[in-house]
This record gives sequence, C-alpha cells and structure tokens, in this order.
Amino acid sequence: MSAHNATLTTRLYRLAAGRDVRALELSLLRNFRKYADKQLTARDETIWHWLTIGQHHGLPTRLLDWTYSPLVALHFATGTAHPEAQDGVVWCVDFARAHAELPLRLRRLLSREHSRTFTLDMLSHFKTLDAFDALARQPVLAFVEPPSVDVRILNQFALFSVMSSPSGQLDAWVRGHPRLVRKVIVPARLKGEIRDKLDQANINERTLFPDLDGLSRWLAAYYHGR
Repeated sequence: MSAHNATLTTRLYRLAAGRDVRALELSLLRNFRKYADKQLTARDETIWHWLTIGQHHGLPTRLLDWTYSPLVALHFATGTAHPEAQDGVVWCVDFARAHAELPLRLRRLLSREHSRTFTLDMLSHFKTLDAFDALARQPVLAFVEPPSVDVRILNQFALFSVMSSPSGQLDAWVRGHPRLVRKVIVPARLKGEIRDKLDQANINERTLFPDLDGLSRWLAAYYHGR
C-alpha cells in the first residue's frame, strides 16, 4: 500500500458505507454477470469465477489483492501520483499457518490437493457464498490463486484473500493473529530510490500491466520530475 495508514478494507465494504453489505454483494455480482461479455465458458461460470474476474476488473468485492512477490509488493507500496508524500507499507501474511487454523472442511480440501492455497475448482465445492460463509461463526481468512485469464495476473504473481463474510474486516483478523502478520514500513524518502531500483529490475508499470495503458503509465512515471 502506498500509504502506511491505509486500512485493509475491501472495496465492497467501503462502497456499502453502512448499508447491507451482503445484499450489495449479491446485487453487484448479479449485475456483473448480466452485463459482462460472455468470455467464460459454461464450465467456468461458478460464483467463484465471477467473483475473481470481477475483482480483477475493478468490481467491488470481498476480495483483496496480494502477491507472492516482495518486489511487486514494493512497486505498489511506492506508486502514487506523489509517492514521496507519506510512508508506504508492505503487509506480509504467513498464509500457510493461517490456513492451518481454517475449519476442517477447508483444511481437508487443501490436504486432498496437496496445496497450500485454494484454487477456484477447490472453492467450487461451495455452490454459493452463503454456503462458504456458514463454515464458521467468526469470519475466517483464506487465500486463493486467481485463474490466469491474462498476462497481468501472471506477471504480478497475483493472489487474492477472501473472508467468510462480506463484512469481514481483515484489520480485525490481523489484530487477532499478530504472529502471522508482519507490517513493513517503506519510508517516504526512499520511495524514489526504490522505484528506480525496481525499474532496473524490470518491475514497473510496463511489465506489470503489459498493455498500452501500462506502457503509458510507465512512461509517465519515468519522466515524472525529469
């Protein structure tokens, strides 16, 4: 995150602004499916595919974006229109240990697939979000790998987190699991130097957003202040 004091709050929760989050989530997903281009096959049209595809394209969902790569995380922690304005932050979560605390049914899915993260096929055992949410009384946290629908997901080493409640607050989960989380502050005065070094390592808008929009963003960032 480019601001150290930013909260780990989903776009869905911020959009709700006190309204019924569950009802808003269902309305958003229903209308996204209704108006989206039919780019997915019938086999792929589970609620989990629509949720992750929506998140990837900017739909407010209960998901949050993560990455396996610390360099990619640093890119997003140092990138704003005025990156030197305030400190940034990189959040690190030990997702393997977090998954060890999941309900038994979810842990069995991981064990059966010999995996440390969930896939959409694994989560498709839950036909509805309500079925997933009913797994635990208190919201639990899981990490899921999105489908490789484009190069951007691959280049960003993308990972999503999902809580078993549309109103679940990751900030609250973090406070309850301090040993599984690390918060790394990126000083504002170092952001420019870090951005330059990341660019030299080929971690920039041009590679993380490999289209004309990304190229334009990279050029704008490169010539900013020059």
